Amino acid sequence: MTKKADFNADEWSTIAEGPLLAGMRVITAARGGTIRESLAMGQTYAKARQQQGESELLDDLVAAPPSVDPERVRAAGDIGRASSERLREALQLLEQKASPEEVEAYKRFVMSLAEAAAKAHKEGGFMGVGGKQVSDQEQAALDELAATLERTPEDVV
Repeated sequence: MTKKADFNADEWSTIAEGPLLAGMRVITAARGGTIRESLAMGQTYAKARQQQGESELLDDLVAAPPSVDPERVRAAGDIGRASSERLREALQLLEQKASPEEVEAYKRFVMSLAEAAAKAHKEGGFMGVGGKQVSDQEQAALDELAATLERTPEDVV
């Protein structure tokens, strides 16, 4: 099994930032709901912590509070570009050192985190009536993430 110790600090930072940047990509896709969406991401990490044991890699990933290097985001230009770049880098690292099952588990975790953010706040409507569970902008962000992670709609949790 692959674990954090199999990566140097910079590599681990890349892997750890991927899910958080994916969630941030969805949050910034549409206005409103930022607090709920952020809380949903935190709950996804907490839930993953409770389900420890399936993968040492994911256990290590969710063991510490997630963080992002703001300089890297600024250097990329925007959160969308930063999330795509970091996820591609993370996948390359994982494909070199982790099993295919661990890479797949990472992809599922990233998408579940992004989807939790997208579904945390109803878009549109009036006083909670009507509206859409996921806005068109959020869906576009989810589609972009799925493409980056080489996921098909059937793969998405």
